[in-house]
Amino acid sequence: MAGENHLENVVKGLVDSPGGALVSDVSQYLKSRIKLLVGLFIISVVAGFSLTKSVIKWLIEPERLPSDVNIIVTSPIEFILLQFQIAVSFGIVIIGLFLLIEALRKGVNNEAIRQRLAELELKPPKFSWAFITTIGFTILFAIAGLLYSWEFLTPMILQYLTEDAQTAGLSTEWRLSGYVGFIVNLALACVIGFQSPVITLLILRLGVVTRSQISQFRKHIWFTAFVLGAFLSPPDPLSLFLVAMPVVILFEIAMFIDRIFNISKT
Repeated sequence: MAGENHLENVVKGLVDSPGGALVSDVSQYLKSRIKLLVGLFIISVVAGFSLTKSVIKWLIEPERLPSDVNIIVTSPIEFILLQFQIAVSFGIVIIGLFLLIEALRKGVNNEAIRQRLAELELKPPKFSWAFITTIGFTILFAIAGLLYSWEFLTPMILQYLTEDAQTAGLSTEWRLSGYVGFIVNLALACVIGFQSPVITLLILRLGVVTRSQISQFRKHIWFTAFVLGAFLSPPDPLSLFLVAMPVVILFEIAMFIDRIFNISKT
């Protein structure tokens, strides 16, 4: 009996805590907006599905492929399944952006969030010039990552892999899903990797770590960049190197900027 009472008290304490109140608020919000979220997801999937055919057709135009490369489908439903996968991914992104905007709009004034941040000794973000600048540079580096992937990385790696296969006497016929997935994975890896200077300067500015602490683990950070590059990039050494190196270079540039302008104030 005493054990049951203790368990009830623990559960009640968790529910009444700022974290429990936050979970309750999120649950109530999702219940109240479930129809809107489902409707938005369905509309996004339908819109994405209608656009995927044009996007795929644009991706497989001859001028975007290495010479003597053919794109094929290996089953009657491969193209439809690929369209559906892209459309669902598009819907998930739209829902994610919607929830992020809602979280930023309502979260600043949510009492449970304020109490939870106070427990963690953190301050909620304010729409200051520093906050706007951070968002702006995040978008800027994401665009830079996309351009790096599309204009330089993807054409060079595709050409390298094609010539390597043709030198071995192999015909270069690529599955449609594999080709599109290759391009998307490279683009995603570059978009994420190019955020390294923003993340580095942000954690220094917030005082999460100091510049000297980061410097002590510089080799570990380099190694982590290559490990993440291996997970995010296609499984070949050239892709790994060309994805990981910009991350390392941008990280070192961020460290240099902090050393010059003392952003971390250390």
